[in-house]
Amino acid sequence: MPLIITEEQQMLKTSVKELLKNKGAITNLRKLRDDSDPIGFDKELWKEMVDLGLSGLVIPEAYGGLGFGYTGLGQVLEETGRTLTASPLVSTVLLSGTAIRLGGDVMQKEQLLPEIAGGNIVIGFASEEGKHHAPKLVKTAATLQGDSYVINGTKKMVLDGHVADKFIVVARTNGAVDEEAGIELFVVDAKTEGITTERIIMMDSRNAALVHFKDVKISANSRLDGFTNGGYALLEKTLDIARIGLAAEMLGGVNEAFERTIAYLKERQQFGVIIGTFQALQHRAAKMFCEIELCKSIVIKALKAIDADSPDLARLASLAKAKLGEIYQLVSNEGIQLFGGIGMTDDEEIGFFLKRARVVQQTLGDTNFHLDRLARMRFF
Repeated sequence: MPLIITEEQQMLKTSVKELLKNKGAITNLRKLRDDSDPIGFDKELWKEMVDLGLSGLVIPEAYGGLGFGYTGLGQVLEETGRTLTASPLVSTVLLSGTAIRLGGDVMQKEQLLPEIAGGNIVIGFASEEGKHHAPKLVKTAATLQGDSYVINGTKKMVLDGHVADKFIVVARTNGAVDEEAGIELFVVDAKTEGITTERIIMMDSRNAALVHFKDVKISANSRLDGFTNGGYALLEKTLDIARIGLAAEMLGGVNEAFERTIAYLKERQQFGVIIGTFQALQHRAAKMFCEIELCKSIVIKALKAIDADSPDLARLASLAKAKLGEIYQLVSNEGIQLFGGIGMTDDEEIGFFLKRARVVQQTLGDTNFHLDRLARMRFF
């Protein structure tokens, strides 16, 4: 498997880079934050991203998408990571779109996938319940009553949940908490009676929400039951694909933070000397460079594993998420330290990368979670 992208994928990456450079720069995120924007992302920019086909990259052509694959989507996510662009790309396309594509029946796909590809809806993926990422920790109950399910429970960290038109809800139909058996995924309209949301603005100025479900009644055919191995297997594969997508986004942030830090080292002077000539700082920069090169290989291999439907997908997903989380933290920490005092101010943009690093590292499992998962795959 060659660890390179195709000419078409490179062209897509270049097009997205130009678009976000002009309209999705960090100044845009700063404006959303300072204006306390009620949506949390730029709708006009999202429309331009949709018009470019980005919302339909992994949607099959039969359902109005481009069928371009996750390696292509990974290039887009890398560029959004460079510019810290806030959009529904992760919540709606990467997480929810993947779950529907993998687990939906023909009717669900015909109804939802064209809407995602057309940028017409925002879908929140409601899975988390505890303080830390734990996919099997599902207390939310979906009780079958006649030809309907009734959902009760609370979901945390639902990305874009406060503006979602629909939710993919992970709930338990039977079994004990922390068991794989009994976990299912449901498509739920956000306007259904009994749903309330609480918006949360995270430290990186992105959106999440607490979503409460109280006696929420949905039809039995709302369940995503088109995945051969059942609900939990669908959840895990969806999460693994999303973890790799987040690793691609983190790679973009890592590269941008590193390049900004190196540029600063080349211009900042102390006592008339460029600080980039100090050997101690050169050693720190060299370590970051070597780690980033390794990250590039890990991410592209993991992205290609999605498109190849590799049996090694879970291992590569945890490897990519663990390594990129570790290195994003390293590079953002070093950026703040090497910029010095100005790096701690809001005027200097390097701090935005540190904040994003902290949030995205925790999303869908931090480094420790994935190192533990890798160990369990190896020894159990």
